[in-house]
Amino acid sequence: MTASIKAISYYLPDNIVSNHTINNDFPEWDIYKISSKTGISERHISSVDEFASDMAIKASEKLFFEHSINRSCIDFLLYCTQSPDYFLPTTACIIQDKLGLNTSIGALDFNLGCSGFIYGLSLAKGLISGGMANSVLLITSETYSKFIHPKDKSNKSIFGDASAATLISSEGGILEIGEFVFGTDGSGAKNLIVKNGGIRNINKKGIDSMDEYGNIHNEDNLFMNGAEIFNFASEFIPILTEEILKKSKLSYESVDLFIFHQANRFILNHLRKKIGIPENKFFISMEHCGNTVSSTIPIALYDAIAQGKITTIKNCIIEGFGVGYSWAACNLTSIQ
Repeated sequence: MTASIKAISYYLPDNIVSNHTINNDFPEWDIYKISSKTGISERHISSVDEFASDMAIKASEKLFFEHSINRSCIDFLLYCTQSPDYFLPTTACIIQDKLGLNTSIGALDFNLGCSGFIYGLSLAKGLISGGMANSVLLITSETYSKFIHPKDKSNKSIFGDASAATLISSEGGILEIGEFVFGTDGSGAKNLIVKNGGIRNINKKGIDSMDEYGNIHNEDNLFMNGAEIFNFASEFIPILTEEILKKSKLSYESVDLFIFHQANRFILNHLRKKIGIPENKFFISMEHCGNTVSSTIPIALYDAIAQGKITTIKNCIIEGFGVGYSWAACNLTSIQ
């Protein structure tokens, strides 16, 4: 049984942090430098009392409304987040209730970052192929802004909050879900981490320290070793691209569109050139929202659909990579 992406919608919080705002807070952080390196003009940041589950509900309601979807058709809910409401219960259960979904559905959380959307597609396809579900609601939602130190200008310039809701169906749609390739290397966990707050360090309190670039770090907050993340992506993503093409029996020439995790423009352009992907086949859409972690790929897919790019293609490759380290790729085939 085939599984297809039937519809995508996404939600961005109302609060916008522009490059001008960051420049006002950090005068030494030039506006042009922020834009040229990150490819980001503004980020949407959740309010103090707005959490990932709240955004997930708003994205899902948009999905139901924009695409005239009857919520009673959903028989499984997958929720990808690294900022759950509680240690327990499972946030997916709370979302099921607040969305008014049937109590006969399955619902679970899974904790992944920038590869999370592709892992979610694989789980949804498995549920459908195994006859356990016909319509899966996959939600990605993240509020990294709540982990970022207010004086960490580097991470503040990159990350934005967002949620995306995707309906995966056995009854056709826009893009048929094809083959997958996965990868994991936990030795890189230390390079993108929030050390305190989980069970291992639940009672520890961090102390502020400054790095050589003037960013303030604290183990209570998000830490990212940008150089190591860049090296990881530069080494593994070209290999990942070769592997998904081989498994999908595709050549570079037969792929019409590549959509990678929207980390930042500098990394994306480096990867595109290293792999040898023509610029007209490489889609970037992050200027308006920043790096939204697990939601970057569905947001980019939504924007590509809105711009008419999906209707003119046959094969699309999507790739996610980052925190974990974790990486994954999938081929999508247009069925319009």
